[in-house]
Amino acid sequence: MADFTVADVKTLREKTGAGMMDAKKALTEAGGDIEAAVDALRAKGLATAQKKSSRTAAEGLVGVAVQGTKGVAVEVNSETDFVAKNDQFQDFVRKTTQVALTLDNDDVDALKSAGYPDGGTVADKLTENVATIGENQQIRRMRIVSVEKGAVVPYVHNAAADGLGKIGVIVALEGDASEDVLAALGKDIAQHAAAMFPQALNADGLDADVIARERAIAQEKAAESGKPENVQEKMVEGAVKKYAKENALLSQIFVKDGKATVEEYVARTANEAGASIKLVDYVRYQLGEGIEKEESDFAAEVAAAVGG
Repeated sequence: MADFTVADVKTLREKTGAGMMDAKKALTEAGGDIEAAVDALRAKGLATAQKKSSRTAAEGLVGVAVQGTKGVAVEVNSETDFVAKNDQFQDFVRKTTQVALTLDNDDVDALKSAGYPDGGTVADKLTENVATIGENQQIRRMRIVSVEKGAVVPYVHNAAADGLGKIGVIVALEGDASEDVLAALGKDIAQHAAAMFPQALNADGLDADVIARERAIAQEKAAESGKPENVQEKMVEGAVKKYAKENALLSQIFVKDGKATVEEYVARTANEAGASIKLVDYVRYQLGEGIEKEESDFAAEVAAAVGG
């Protein structure tokens, strides 16, 4: 009978970053003594992930995959761009993205707990990679998009390998147009999204805090104009509407056309095809967006750059 519980295994894994089987084996050999198991794992080099997990990971790759009318984007971070070019790391991102495609939600913890093609779980393989490659790596986020009828089209900007790159986009088009029409339109929209960085599908989807900040900025500018209060109110509303239009995908001016909005271009394409087409969802992941590097990481990069 084991001298430890499932909770003990979890505690040991959190302390060391070791895989499930390694943690169970260490606890068995240590008679359930967690600290002794920690020492044993450290001695075997299986607890190296503990130290590395505190380092900022802002490089890596975005993986995209599509099967039928379902697609997924996954961001996996590493500490340096060098690791992103590593075959082992690329294989992990590619297989993890395929695993994500089998799930029915965007829960990263569920992805980590899912079975990995080579055995164990995705989390186990991640920990193994940290130990063998020698850098902190994290599965940061994932998002699934799908339609019942239509097409889900992937695009990777400056691909490092098939389905892997710095910017990954997936566009979901609903409708009954032909496969060729949907594929071509989806690629055009995906390339637009990669270049123009929309923050939401439409104005209603924009972050409320971001809109509030834009409104505050507009109010300050309007107040400085010295114009009557009713005019200032119109200036503020105009500025907010302009911001929303420029940052929502459907209302952005379509790069390929230069005049029509994305929504108008989709409608025109549908009309020309004599079919129904609607852009219902998209995901755009740019590697490392929103991650703030720690001062120590920045200092290390500067030192490396000047040979210090």
